Amino acid sequence: MLAPEPDCRLCPRLASFRDANRLRFAASDDGPWHNAPVPSFGPLEARLLVVGLAPGLRGANRTGRPFTGDWAGDLLYAALLRFGFAEGAYGERAGDGLVLTEARICNAVRCVPPENRPTPAEVATCNRFLAAELAAMPRLRVVLALGAVAHLAVLRALGLRQASFRFAHGAIHALADGRLLADSYHCSRYNTNTGRLTEAMFFRVFEMILPTLHEKP
Repeated sequence: MLAPEPDCRLCPRLASFRDANRLRFAASDDGPWHNAPVPSFGPLEARLLVVGLAPGLRGANRTGRPFTGDWAGDLLYAALLRFGFAEGAYGERAGDGLVLTEARICNAVRCVPPENRPTPAEVATCNRFLAAELAAMPRLRVVLALGAVAHLAVLRALGLRQASFRFAHGAIHALADGRLLADSYHCSRYNTNTGRLTEAMFFRVFEMILPTLHEKP
């Protein structure tokens, strides 16, 4: 199963948070919020899988599309468009017409967590969906983990030892099956505002993985 049920209750804290949000944003001027597990975006035949942390409260949890409606999406989709993984224009909403071509995006945790911080138990519980996603992508060549939590979630989903693959921005890890795991700091507003991650640093990671993505299967 690639995605949780629309009213998934596997993580009680996250389900309760969604319930509270349903009442809180029922009369929002933005129209109805998605406020449910956020499905992946992009084709299963893609050669690149981008793995984030979790939906943002006013981003993907509102729009229903990963990294859509907040600053992190501005930077991520700018990179995907710049390097040929997307077509169209990013309009910060699910119906903007943007299409992913050779990329797919998902999150380690599919439901919005309070304060943008899922617990280790919630990451572990949701890992079954990431594992299914990885197994369902026959042409996958590179997994790009945005942040240490996403990095560790990918390793868990692949059954790999965490100690063998240390997270570091710009690190490229060769996996035994021939695929690569690439690391980047998360493209969050906090990281960019503090200078931990710049646009140039983020784009450089894409430049590093492009040769592998352009190789013939």
